[in-house]
Amino acid sequence: MAAPPSAVSTPSSTASSTRSLPLITPDPGADEARRRGLRRMRTVAVSLLVLAAVVYAATLGRDGFWGFVNAGAEASMVGAIADWFAVTALFKHPLGVPIPHTALIPRRKDELGKGLQEFVGENFLQEDIVRDRVAAATISARAGDWLSDPANARRLVDEVADVAEIALRRVRDEHIADLVTNAFVPRFRDEPIAPLLGSLVSEMVRDDLHHGVVDLALDELHRWLVHNPDTFVEVLSERAPWWAPPRLNEAVTVRIHAEAVRWIEDIRDDPDHHARAALDSMLAQLGHDLLVDDVTRERAERFKERLLDHPQVVSTAISLWKAMRSALLTSVHDRDGAVRQRLLEELNAFSGRLRTDAGLRERIDRAAADVVVFGVSRYGAELTAVITHTIERWDGKEAARRIELHVGRDLQFIRINGTIVGGLVGVLIHAVSLLVH
Repeated sequence: MAAPPSAVSTPSSTASSTRSLPLITPDPGADEARRRGLRRMRTVAVSLLVLAAVVYAATLGRDGFWGFVNAGAEASMVGAIADWFAVTALFKHPLGVPIPHTALIPRRKDELGKGLQEFVGENFLQEDIVRDRVAAATISARAGDWLSDPANARRLVDEVADVAEIALRRVRDEHIADLVTNAFVPRFRDEPIAPLLGSLVSEMVRDDLHHGVVDLALDELHRWLVHNPDTFVEVLSERAPWWAPPRLNEAVTVRIHAEAVRWIEDIRDDPDHHARAALDSMLAQLGHDLLVDDVTRERAERFKERLLDHPQVVSTAISLWKAMRSALLTSVHDRDGAVRQRLLEELNAFSGRLRTDAGLRERIDRAAADVVVFGVSRYGAELTAVITHTIERWDGKEAARRIELHVGRDLQFIRINGTIVGGLVGVLIHAVSLLVH
């Protein structure tokens, strides 16, 4: 936005090392209305002073009732002129004369800015005040009402989905490679893997968590054996002795296939099969050795190192990321996809809880207050320092003009009140002087 024609840019007398910036008029129409109001109130104040001067001149040297009028008019002029000087001295030198302690705002704007900063910090950024204002804002209730509108919920989901899509597209393969190479791999090298694996295997055996995996593996192995007998026989035949008759090899391999299928079925169908017990025992021993046996622990660490040194680690991580990103992008991009629909459902459920669960609203408002208080306590000084830094960059004369434009109209009431009160005090003093004499 361009600066108004009246804006000037002169070095500040108190911040010569900082580039002074003229104030920019945010709303010329509003400023023009303020300017008219200021001129109107100045006219009223000056008119009262002129009226007091005319009355004083007309009643000069007269006694009786007119003596009281003359004394009141004289005191009115004194009060009006004194208050005019006081108000004018805030913004400029009265009549252009550089009287000490005048033009306070242009000369002392930096000190005024620091005082304003301290005032705001001490009176507006206190914890009790912040918590009271956050509680009065009823953030959770407003959020619940806003989210209850389907259009608002859809808009929020669309915004989140769009941001997520942009973020996903900005992550490149080299970012994943750097993350794996510079973050994950060094961390995995420094972290012993044997205790982690040992605890994981021991807990898995103790809670029978591996049984589901074993059942799945047995089902898949049985299905493959049943549907691929020729492949099984062919693999075994390639390893048969060259001198054995083909018919014998075929009969033996077919028999082995049948026995393998039957054996897998027995293990699959019998939860107490000795093979399952042997597997449980082996896994339990492995978990124990990983925790306490130095040889097993060292072998696990060597395996980890070989795995981390393998170049396929980074390629696999990138491939996994690409697959996951592709799936997420497809779902997020679809306005009627599962991800957006699930987000809508969760938002609807959450808004319903916000509107009906007073305890939830209280917890959210308390958490919001905690966040704001933390931000104020940690960054409050930086926030209020914006006042000082901004005022230091202002041009002194322009700052005075702008401040007068905003508050000058109300300050004219000081001149008006000074004229009226001065006149009343003058009448009172004249009455007392007559009584004394």
